[in-house]
Amino acid sequence: MPATPTDAQRFVSPIAAFLEEIGLRIEWGEVPADAFLPGILVIRGGLRVDSSRLKYPGDLLHEGGHLAGLTGEERQQPVPIVNPDPGFEMMALAWSYAAAVRIGLPLEVLFHPDGYKGGAASLMENFSVGRYVGVPMLQYFGLACEPRLAADHGVPAYPHMLNWLRP
Repeated sequence: MPATPTDAQRFVSPIAAFLEEIGLRIEWGEVPADAFLPGILVIRGGLRVDSSRLKYPGDLLHEGGHLAGLTGEERQQPVPIVNPDPGFEMMALAWSYAAAVRIGLPLEVLFHPDGYKGGAASLMENFSVGRYVGVPMLQYFGLACEPRLAADHGVPAYPHMLNWLRP
């Protein structure tokens, strides 16, 4: 049964705890109404979260994926610049899926119908059957190993993550 937006709110705390555990900062406070994503703002080293404006908790993981693709130095800029390149967007999708698996987040909370330019259902289907977009970028950055190469490298295959953040 799909999670409703209200049900999805119960995942805010576990998502925030996970992001902090891996080294991303979570700051609770006001986020402007015109923020790119409701209730989320990228800040130095992490995210500011406005509980009163946060509409889709799964978006926290997606933004975490964008931050994970930055170097440590880039994440520490006063206002980290999230790379708009399609390769980085696909990497953020793969990263957020692996994070969702790790914390037990239902896919419909991560890939909510109001996001992903109408492609949420397709993303859920692809990831649930092992068609993982974005994993080559995770592998390139040393964060994960795509399934077809994992055995050759003697490491667990994606969605297992070798590292959650680029150094």
